[in-house]
Amino acid sequence: MATSVAGEGCQSLNGITSDHQTKKLTDLPTELLEHILCFPVLKHVDICNVSCCCQRLHDVCHGRGKVWGHQYKLRWPRLQRFYRQNESCDWLREYKTRHRVGIQIRRTVESISKRFFTEVPCVGQVLGDSFAEIESLGMPEHFCEDELLFILNSDKRKSLTLKYYAKKILYFLRQQNILRSLKTFLEQPVEQQSALGGAVLVDQYCNPLADVTLDSISAQLDEITEKVKKMLRIKNPSHPSLRSTQGECFVLEDFDHQRQAVSALNSVLYEQLQYKGNAMDYYNPLNSYIHQVLLRRTGIPISLSVLYMTLARKLGVQLEPVNFPNHFLLRWCQKPRGSEDIYDFVYIDAFGKGKQLTAKECEYLIGHQVTADYYSAISTTEVLLRMVGNLLNIGKRGEGNEKSYQLLRDSLDLYLTINPDNVQYLLLQARLYFHLGIWPEKVLDILQHIQALDPSQHGAVGYLVQHTLEHIQHKKHPVTPEMKRRSTPEHLEVQYSVGLIMKHKRSGYNCVIYGWDPKCTMSQEWITTMRVHQLSNGANQPFYNVLVQDGTCRYAAQENLEPHSAPLEIGHPEVGRYFSEFADTHYVANEELQTRYPEDMDETLVTVQELYHRLASDSGTQDHPAPATDQNEHQAMPM
Repeated sequence: MATSVAGEGCQSLNGITSDHQTKKLTDLPTELLEHILCFPVLKHVDICNVSCCCQRLHDVCHGRGKVWGHQYKLRWPRLQRFYRQNESCDWLREYKTRHRVGIQIRRTVESISKRFFTEVPCVGQVLGDSFAEIESLGMPEHFCEDELLFILNSDKRKSLTLKYYAKKILYFLRQQNILRSLKTFLEQPVEQQSALGGAVLVDQYCNPLADVTLDSISAQLDEITEKVKKMLRIKNPSHPSLRSTQGECFVLEDFDHQRQAVSALNSVLYEQLQYKGNAMDYYNPLNSYIHQVLLRRTGIPISLSVLYMTLARKLGVQLEPVNFPNHFLLRWCQKPRGSEDIYDFVYIDAFGKGKQLTAKECEYLIGHQVTADYYSAISTTEVLLRMVGNLLNIGKRGEGNEKSYQLLRDSLDLYLTINPDNVQYLLLQARLYFHLGIWPEKVLDILQHIQALDPSQHGAVGYLVQHTLEHIQHKKHPVTPEMKRRSTPEHLEVQYSVGLIMKHKRSGYNCVIYGWDPKCTMSQEWITTMRVHQLSNGANQPFYNVLVQDGTCRYAAQENLEPHSAPLEIGHPEVGRYFSEFADTHYVANEELQTRYPEDMDETLVTVQELYHRLASDSGTQDHPAPATDQNEHQAMPM
């Protein structure tokens, strides 16, 4: 550590003889030492080594000092928002805790693949309460989330299995937080519950990996409000709304002022910003998510009504939500002291560009008469139940794929958090979990709750209880999955191997193979429905399990598949369950898939070598012309 600067009688480069003195690194001022030790090239191991050299450097590298604070911020920049600026903190302890959490999280994520690879089918895969292991670590939750994000943001093409399960855990952890926030929201006094706040929570729960916050949504609405005020200023420079500040609660008493504000709102929202109802793609769940409505400027009646009502209140106009059948509306009282007479209100159709309707015209909108009860204002809780009910119906209309099952699960969770004693949806939740083969212990809890609420459901409950108990018993004695070796005589006709990127000859879709059978193993009904008998080799040929680019999982006959001429990544949500890496020409099977198909990866490597390296060689030959005899030989070579 000691560095000789100049010795007695030694001449420096400028010809001046210095006095005899020896300067040490440790003689430098503390501020300068801290500055040196904060160089980005130094890692935490280097700082540990430096601090062990002597007492002076140990003191400079103390836990609450600048050096360890810098190391912490350099390593985990996303965590800075959890600390106040210039906060006095034991950074060394924080660093050790965060480092330990990272190791534990990785171990837990890695273990999940081994335990759950064969337990849950590809469609509707959910890992249930096994995520409790993450919570049981007892560490700060933001440390856990930061490590999961660190895994997800690492090299895009590698550690796919680790990322697959990290994403599921992060999804679960965020949803648990949002459910707690929703319960807190519902416990607030009714007058403090805003429809926008509830709608944002619904949005967050269904999109836990998206960056959706109430602050960001409110900021966007404030921008729209400023545009409306700008238009108001042109029409009426003295309008009272222009004097209000952001966040201020006020009500316009004068009806002319209210009408001016609503007129300006319609002009900005529907003419200037081009918001509209999404009649062409009405059942798209994105229409129900507030951040997507703002992004795409389209939605369904209830989501557009929440935005419209929130913007109107920012301008001093009080509108109330109306749970009108088949078409959500807003009502605007035209009497100064309020009224409950349905004919004293104007009804606003936010889906129909803010059109104002009478009570009779509302009935024309849906094509039949309704009782006066349907014109009543409803609470924020009822708004949320209708919003979540729409998502539930979309989930039930789904095609039985991963997305529709996830939407159904999410919307059921939300609905039963708001209304926990709804027997119809409790039974639907139990049936869904039973169908997916997940969380049997929770299914029994749900069924017990149903039986207590409504004993008349004993028939359906008894059936599900019996089969759920059988499922739990079956889990205690898991069946060892079949190991498929290509070298066995019955598998000799299997041409392709797991990890190969294929193209379907007839349908044209791109896919990757994650499993195969020497013959079709589907039921006779499926074989008939899919017209397998029309194939030249019928069902008596190898069939392959493939993950398709569009997010579906399919079972394709060998004669319908061919290796892709230009391999590409397959954007399927389940890729990480089976593969650990995308290697440009193929996918590398993870440890669990290789255990099931122990000879396939060698075959895959041979195949891609023959297919794509030969093509590359042919391309290189065309770029650099060879002698005529060589060109003829290449032309005669079959592809």
